[in-house]
Parts: sequence; C-alpha cells; structure tokens
Amino acid sequence: MPEWLGPLELVGDRWVIGDSKRAGGSFLVLAVEGMEHHESGAPEPRAVVPWHRFVELNVTAAQWAWMATPAMGVLGAGSAMNVLGRRACSVQAVVRHPYEDWSANYTHHKRPYEYFRIALVSELFRKTVEVKAAHRLGDPEWLGAAVARLALVRDRSRGSVARSVRETIDDLGT
Repeated sequence: MPEWLGPLELVGDRWVIGDSKRAGGSFLVLAVEGMEHHESGAPEPRAVVPWHRFVELNVTAAQWAWMATPAMGVLGAGSAMNVLGRRACSVQAVVRHPYEDWSANYTHHKRPYEYFRIALVSELFRKTVEVKAAHRLGDPEWLGAAVARLALVRDRSRGSVARSVRETIDDLGT
C-alpha cells in the first residue's frame, strides 16, 4: 500500500495531511471522531471538527514547499499563481451547526507533490463529503484502500480524476 498521495500521508496507523514531523509545523490528523488540526509539539489539537459537520471539504496544496511561503503569496497576487502563499497548503470547508467557513493550514512536506496527485486527494475529500460519507475519511482501512486504488490511476485528465474517485468510492462503499 502506498504511504502517501500528495499531501496525504500514513503516519503509524493514522492518515495525516501535511508534514507531522517538521518542527514548528502544523498538520491535520484524520481521526475516527473527525479532523484534528495539530501543531508540532503541542499536546492537544488546536481544533477538532467532527465528520458530521462537513458540508463541503477541499484540500489545497502547492507543488513545492517554497511555493507555500508568504513571499510567493505576494509575488503570485493577481497572476495565475494567486493560489500560492498563505493558503497554498490548507484545508477549506463549509461546516454546519452553525453554518460557517472553516480552514486550517498545514506544513508542506520536503518532497514535491504532483499536481495530478493533489487533484486526486482534493477530489476524494470533496466527493466523499458530497455523498455524505465524510466519516470514511477517518477510517484508516477505508482510506488506505482508496489511496491504494487512486495511486494506480495514470490518466491525468480532469474527467479521469473525477471518474476514478467516483468509482473508488462506489466500489469501497460508504
């Protein structure tokens, strides 16, 4: 089984978004109860969002760690690179009860992320929430099986990404 797909990485027996080993960084743990936002070295998560609260969920990542720096946010403003900078490595969501926007940044790994793999992770999270199965993201076995299948996808077209994710979710069940 692959140990990562873009910013999503298996650490021990839990799936994590971001570099959980980098000092001073932040990351998100996909736990049974919900998504936990952690800072390296802190004993408790900064925030925990239960899976049932997610209405929309999106994972954003830059290809290289240097693209997620504040300088790139300034340099990229107003250009095709305007997604870079402060929010380049983040998870954005709409949550319910009450309805509100929620986001959390995470630390980029030293390794680059392929745009295609970022798209697969983002589509997996978006579609899993859309079919009202967000809790599956906190199931390490289910998510591991989904990552294993998606790691085999070679067709990089947008339609193929959506189709591969939809088929994976349908085949693995919700």
